[in-house]
Amino acid sequence: MRRTLYLKFLVAYLIFGFFGFIIVATFVYNMTEDHFKKETAEAMYQEANMIAGSYASDLYQNQTSLDAVKNQIDGLAAYTGNIIWIINPSGRMVLDSSSDIDVSTPKYISGFNPTITKGSYYTIGTFFQSFDQDVISVFAPITYNYKVQGYVVIHQTMEDISYRTNKVLNISYIMLVILFVLSLIILIFFTEVVYIPLRKITEATEQYASGNMHYEFSVESEDEMGYLAASLNYMASEIAKTEDNQKKFVANVSHDFRSPLTSIKGYLEAMIDGTIPPELHDKYLHIVLNETDRLTKLTNSLLTLNNLNMRGVILEKSVFDLNQVIRNVAMSFEGTCNAKSIQIKLELTGDEMPVLADMSKIQQVLYNLLDNAIKFSHHNSSIKIETVERKNKVFTSVKDYGIGIPKDDLKLVFDRFYKSDLSRGKDKKGTGLGLSITKEIIQAHEEHINVISTEGVGTEFIFSLPVAEDNHD
Repeated sequence: MRRTLYLKFLVAYLIFGFFGFIIVATFVYNMTEDHFKKETAEAMYQEANMIAGSYASDLYQNQTSLDAVKNQIDGLAAYTGNIIWIINPSGRMVLDSSSDIDVSTPKYISGFNPTITKGSYYTIGTFFQSFDQDVISVFAPITYNYKVQGYVVIHQTMEDISYRTNKVLNISYIMLVILFVLSLIILIFFTEVVYIPLRKITEATEQYASGNMHYEFSVESEDEMGYLAASLNYMASEIAKTEDNQKKFVANVSHDFRSPLTSIKGYLEAMIDGTIPPELHDKYLHIVLNETDRLTKLTNSLLTLNNLNMRGVILEKSVFDLNQVIRNVAMSFEGTCNAKSIQIKLELTGDEMPVLADMSKIQQVLYNLLDNAIKFSHHNSSIKIETVERKNKVFTSVKDYGIGIPKDDLKLVFDRFYKSDLSRGKDKKGTGLGLSITKEIIQAHEEHINVISTEGVGTEFIFSLPVAEDNHD
């Protein structure tokens, strides 16, 4: 495509030059020649009328001699470069500026007919075979006593008109060449502004089609072509990022499935071949059971995340008491908190806090955040859950005083399968999907969730929900 487009434009440019030449050689030539014919004939006709009304009229009225009139028309013929005749209606030549007076041998124009002009004041041809080449001829009648006594006929060769026409035509050719050369600017402009950027874009699309999403190119332009190139670059980078995330996703899933499966297989083989004695089977079966619970949790998280992506988060909104939901979720972790001597402190606004949201999904959000906070809290520490109402919004904070998140990892905490190096050593049961699911749910409510953390100090997650309107009625 990129070759034929340029070739088509080049062919169009050559066709433009060819037809420009044809137009100048035909239409312009004919129009110019026709203009000069009319202009010359008009001047000759005025001259003929002047002669007919003066010298020739005096001749037929016997007010001047034939020699005197001959001298007058010879002078006019020499000045204008024309041939001037005075002839009788019968076609007999009276005077001819191109030859001397010869009364003894009169000359006749065979077949002379003054109507040859056919309603015009000039005619083009050999004038009744009087010339060897075409001439332009005009008539002017010589009248006396209300009768046509003769005619003044003026001839001019077509060579002179052709010469003048060709001079103008040469100028037209020069202008055409100049225009053709100047139009190269359009071709150059098209090449630089359209063709070269389009070729880069086409080459980039071929690279992207072959799977090379990391191919980079640039178009130094601020017009639509530059915008298209920038958009294509951005699209490719986003696709490349998606592919990288997908590869990372598959790698993480494979890793997180492989570890418990390896443990389960190893323990079961050890029990079968007797490496683990029967009296320890109960212990290791509990370990296997824990690993299967981990696989079940990971599978459920993956299914949840897939449903969120495939169908979007389908919300079943209702008005419920957020404070009571927080209390219920906190009570569900009582056993886990007792095992680590962790105290959950609730600082809730009001006895009740009605919100408009999907209660089951908000329970899941609170469960994920509280489970995450307990996981990274130290023994004998505390976790604070707080609600604050501002401008028809309730902001819920889940804050722990544990290991915190490194500054460089803060922007990654909501990514799928994200686990910081600290979390991998701290707890191997996590799937790395809880916070991703949490963010998807909050965004489905068209709300926001943020994280504040300092390594070694603790982490705080804050999300917002709309307060139910009935609460302000």
